[in-house]
Amino acid sequence: MNYSLSGGIARIMLDDGKMNVMNWGFFEELNDCLDRTLSDNAQVLILTGRKGVFSAGLDLKLLPTLSHVEQLIFQRTFAETMLKVYLFPIPTIAAYEGHAIAGGAILSFACDRFIVLDGPYKIQINEVANKMAIPTWISIICRSSIPPRYWKEVLLHSRAFTPEEAYERGIVDNLVNKGNDVLAYAEKEAENLCKLDGPAYAATKRFMRREEAEHAMDIFDKELVEWMLADNTRRK
Repeated sequence: MNYSLSGGIARIMLDDGKMNVMNWGFFEELNDCLDRTLSDNAQVLILTGRKGVFSAGLDLKLLPTLSHVEQLIFQRTFAETMLKVYLFPIPTIAAYEGHAIAGGAILSFACDRFIVLDGPYKIQINEVANKMAIPTWISIICRSSIPPRYWKEVLLHSRAFTPEEAYERGIVDNLVNKGNDVLAYAEKEAENLCKLDGPAYAATKRFMRREEAEHAMDIFDKELVEWMLADNTRRK
C-alpha cells in the first residue's frame, strides 16, 4: 500500500501485486495511511488501486483458519476500518480501473464519490452468494450510495455489475471512458472538493452518519454471533 500527498490531496494506492485481499496486514496498513492523511492535514483523500483490480475483498484463505474468537476480532476490525472511511472527516474519493468485489466494493461505497474507468470489470457485493450474511453496518454504508430501487438487487441478490451498468443505475457517481486517466479525473474532482469549507464538511458528514454508524456497532457482536450460530447449525 502506497501513500503520497501533493497539493493538499492524499492518495492511497492499494497494490499487493495480486488481488489486494483484506487481511490483518491490509487493515493495519490502511489505518496507518488514514491516520497519516489526517496528520498531514490533507484536504481530500483519493483511494485507488493498480490497473485491473481495486480489491477482491476479505482474504478467503485466512477466514477458515480463524477461531470463533479470532473471527469476531477480525470482523470487528473490518467493520471499524470501513466505518472509519465512511466517517472520515475530509472528502474521500474511490477512483480506479479494475474489479471491486465484496469488501472492495464496500470500501468504494464508503467513500463520498465513486469513480471508475469503463472496462470488463465487476462491481459486486457477493456476500449472500458466498453464504455470508450482510450485517447492519455494511447495509448502512452500501445504502448510503446505492439508489433504493437497487438495494435488493445489489445486497440480497448479489448482482454483479459492469462499470457501465453500475453508472447507469447511479451506483457509481462517474464513469470515465476507456483510454482516459481515471486518476487524473479524480484529481480534478478533488480540486473542486478542496474549495469546500473543511470544518463544515466534517461536521455535516458526522451529523449525517454518526448515529447510524454507532448503532450498527452497538449491535455488531449480536448480529455476528447470531449468524455464526445459524451457519454452524446449517453445516451440521
